[in-house]
Amino acid sequence: MARSTGLSEGSRYGLSSFSLFHDTHHVFIRVVEIATMWFRDSGMSFMIFRTLVFLAVIGCVQGQVASPTPSPIPSPAPKPTPAPVASMEPSELKGFAEYPEAVQQLISEGLALTKQNLTYKFGSADPAKGGMDCSGTIYFVLRQVGVMDVPRSASGQYLWTRKAGTFLSVISRKMDSYELQALKPGDLLFWSGTYATEVDPPVTHAMIYLGKRKKDGKAVMFGASDGRSYDGKGRWGVSVFDFRIPKPAVKGATIPPSVFIGYAKIPGLGDE
Repeated sequence: MARSTGLSEGSRYGLSSFSLFHDTHHVFIRVVEIATMWFRDSGMSFMIFRTLVFLAVIGCVQGQVASPTPSPIPSPAPKPTPAPVASMEPSELKGFAEYPEAVQQLISEGLALTKQNLTYKFGSADPAKGGMDCSGTIYFVLRQVGVMDVPRSASGQYLWTRKAGTFLSVISRKMDSYELQALKPGDLLFWSGTYATEVDPPVTHAMIYLGKRKKDGKAVMFGASDGRSYDGKGRWGVSVFDFRIPKPAVKGATIPPSVFIGYAKIPGLGDE
């Protein structure tokens, strides 16, 4: 029975093993061995045999020289993905039922926003745009509860409370400092240094203090952020966050940390 001389015969003689050889000398020897077995079994003419060997060797050499095996390109390290925004019920706050009515309304409005899956959107003060920035969130929620003269920016909101005489400065870096003894749910919280700014005063971040959770006494706050955390997970958007005072700068750090500068009762909230 005549044997087929098609390339499918190559699998019998190890043609598929070419990929195992990366040294040109070894490839040449292997080509000659395979071609010899093929010539012996197929009955082809010597002229065809010689031509095939020549073409195969030239192809192997060119492949080794012109198409070296590319080095694998390392994949970039995956960036951490922020967790979904966090929410909670007002009833989860310790003593919420005893909060002043205006503060209960303010916090209820704020926590309702945390359930809309709003992202952090710089320059926005409108949830219809899919997200808001920190001062835009404060601006929106205060106007929802009737405080219409609230400024739009964090710096403006800080000056607003200073002029009203409600701002209390905090220099301590400890959560148990007596400087925080007057802090009440519904107060505004202020930071500087969360980003570079030419605004004066350079107050760059604002949130609303919610109080402490019933289950563990952890201090929490409401607002919008692109990097603060809640329960140990970074959050991005309009959310509930842990309230913590940033630690002092580490010696040699190239980027200074943000600084918590104080808090204030909201001017006009609950006034008749």
